[in-house]
Order: sequence, then C-alpha cells, then structure tokens
Amino acid sequence: MSNLDEDVRKERETLIAIEYHGIYPVYEAFYIHSIIYAAERSELAFERFDESVAAGQSPELVFATIQEALTHAGALSRFFWPMKTEKNVLAAARGDRLRNAFTLDEKSPLRWRKLRNAFEHFDEDLDRFLLEDRAGYFFPSPLVDDQTLADEAIGHIFKLVDPKHGICILLGEKFEFRPIRGEVQRVLSRARKMDEQGSRL
Repeated sequence: MSNLDEDVRKERETLIAIEYHGIYPVYEAFYIHSIIYAAERSELAFERFDESVAAGQSPELVFATIQEALTHAGALSRFFWPMKTEKNVLAAARGDRLRNAFTLDEKSPLRWRKLRNAFEHFDEDLDRFLLEDRAGYFFPSPLVDDQTLADEAIGHIFKLVDPKHGICILLGEKFEFRPIRGEVQRVLSRARKMDEQGSRL
C-alpha cells in the first residue's frame, strides 16, 4: 500500500469536495454500508439494554449496554457532523451531502454532542467534578433507578440510567436518550432501503 503525496491528497480532497459534494459517486455504497454498521450496532445495543432491564440484570451491565448504544450513535453522528470541518473541506462537504440525503437538520437528536462528549470525555469531566468542594454521599458505581435521585443535593451520582423516563445521568447531569434511539432507527431504515435499491445519495 502506497501513501499519497500530501499535495496530491489535498488536491484530490478539494476536487471531490467541490465537484462531487464530498463523496465520489463510485464510493457511495461504502458510506451507506458504514452508516448501516454504526446504526445497527447502536440499535442492537439498545435492544440488549431493553432485555437487560426486563431481566433485572446488574446495574453495571444495564448501564454498559446504554453506554454502548450511545457510543455507537456518536460514531454514526460523525458521518453527518464531522469534527474539525474548518480544516477539512472534504469532511465538511461529505457531512453536508449525507445530511441532505438523510434529511437531517441541526435539530436532529444525532446532533446532540453534549451526551456524546460526556461519554467520550468522562475522565476529564471527573477530574473537574472532583476539584469542586463536595460533601454528602457519593455513588461511583452505576445505578438503575429514578432520575429524580440526582436532584438530591447531598447525593453525588456518577452514572445512572432511568429506563422508565429514558434518562441517562453522568456526573449529575441528565440526558435524554429516547430521541437519539428514534433517530438511529430512522437513519438505519433509510440506509437499508438505499442499500437494497442501490440508490444514489
């Protein structure tokens, strides 16, 4: 495998971004398959989450499944809203093209970076969380319970999931996950249809 010269790579990126709106036509199927993979992994993890809640499995396992589902949803999101697009014209064009093809706008739950970042940067957030002066009870292990537990001033919850209300809590901050799941399912259905019909983006 040979590496492209940097100037050649940048030239190709610019060409594909401008002439083909971010995706070279013969490679469209690869993006569709990659989107299907991320969306399927997320939805399968959501299904395991439902099953683990119904079976009354350990809070650690229940929380792990929702974390897995939302982490894959974050990976799916990056196809549509890539990071650092100001430095990468190809990624910016590809994101625009895919958002248009899947009718996603800025209000889409997949766009919610706050929850994605809360998982991806949990270690750094924990640093900051513990720098503050805190007193009371600490719950570092995952919990499966009602989200109102996080409203108690003397209780410091690190990780909690409330299946009934569709709320995930990280370091006391609440996030809804049902809208994300709904959008994952919609994107997955559309991508599968595109794949079956061999349709263009």
